[in-house]
Amino acid sequence: MPEKTSFHSICRWTFNAGKGGFVPSDMRPGWSSDRFSTADMVKLVKTKVAPRLPKHVHLGVEVHYDTEIDEKTAPAVADALGEAGVHLAMITPGAHSHFAYGGIASLDPAERTVAEDLGKRAVDLAYGTLRKVWHPDPALAPSYILWNGSYGYDIATVGIRAMYQNLKESVAGLCRYEQDKGGQLFVGFEPKPNEGHPAMLIPTVASAILFWRKIEEEFGIPRVRKGVNKEFGHSEMIGLDHVYDTVEELDNDAMMHMHLNSQGYNDGIILGGPGKFDIDHGARVNGMNIAIAGLIQAARYGRWKGHDMQARSYDNEQQAIDRVVRSVLSWEACETAARKIDTAKLMGYLVARETAKAEDLMRAALVTAQTAFDEMYV
Repeated sequence: MPEKTSFHSICRWTFNAGKGGFVPSDMRPGWSSDRFSTADMVKLVKTKVAPRLPKHVHLGVEVHYDTEIDEKTAPAVADALGEAGVHLAMITPGAHSHFAYGGIASLDPAERTVAEDLGKRAVDLAYGTLRKVWHPDPALAPSYILWNGSYGYDIATVGIRAMYQNLKESVAGLCRYEQDKGGQLFVGFEPKPNEGHPAMLIPTVASAILFWRKIEEEFGIPRVRKGVNKEFGHSEMIGLDHVYDTVEELDNDAMMHMHLNSQGYNDGIILGGPGKFDIDHGARVNGMNIAIAGLIQAARYGRWKGHDMQARSYDNEQQAIDRVVRSVLSWEACETAARKIDTAKLMGYLVARETAKAEDLMRAALVTAQTAFDEMYV
């Protein structure tokens, strides 16, 4: 029996020439912005990534509007997606690239107005030029993700509450706008505790879930297709439990999208974790990811699983592509291991307080996952 199709999305921003700052900005010169377009990235995914993945993996692409795609470049991107058989999995308004004083939450009314317009134009593009490259299954329509990178502040004042109210009003207006276009996108917040400000308005999964409940109460916006982009690394980097985050998201029907990256601290090999900056490793083979894979399998989550990751600052182009392949395969390996766990036996151990045996069972699953990865990786 063939394996069920697994939907993974690859992020445009992974394919950059280099981060700059304290690390090289020209490590991968072939991917510099003046010679490597988003349409080129789609073709690369088709020719260099897809052939190395199992046949049951179906790929999508994620983009920022208006830095990685805009009205001028969208036709070429849509054509490339169509020719590659790859779908639009996620679009996000890149407000953080333009607005440093709160964006749609800003106390500056001029900034807020322009930021709101950016968000609406991203909706227009999704329903316009890019509509033909949505997956035909409505359950796999693209996610429209609001990253909170611009919804932040650095001064403790009573103005924070006014910013939060602005955010609610602006998002409610955006949701009405999207509803009038068709109401088919899956809208979600991507929580993060910091970056690009020391403090953010939607720092955690719980914050995002509460926000949508307030939007429903105050503005009558239904929570259907509203929720969270599950970002593993953002929970890890402040020491939160992304396994429990998963429980909250599923319990509230709030998992709209997933970003399977990692800060690396929980596999005993890659350094990072709480108190560190956003490292954005790809997905890892580890026990926590196997547990999360089991949870989403039980909940029948079948939407896009994105790879919001960065190549290492010392990787060349070939090595960077390999990182993406490894990330997809690592998650598929965790899913394989989760399916093979004898859940009844595991629960029996836990009920009987035999937690050492439960630990043994999960460790064996970790071996299963690594073996599965080794078999898939070529």
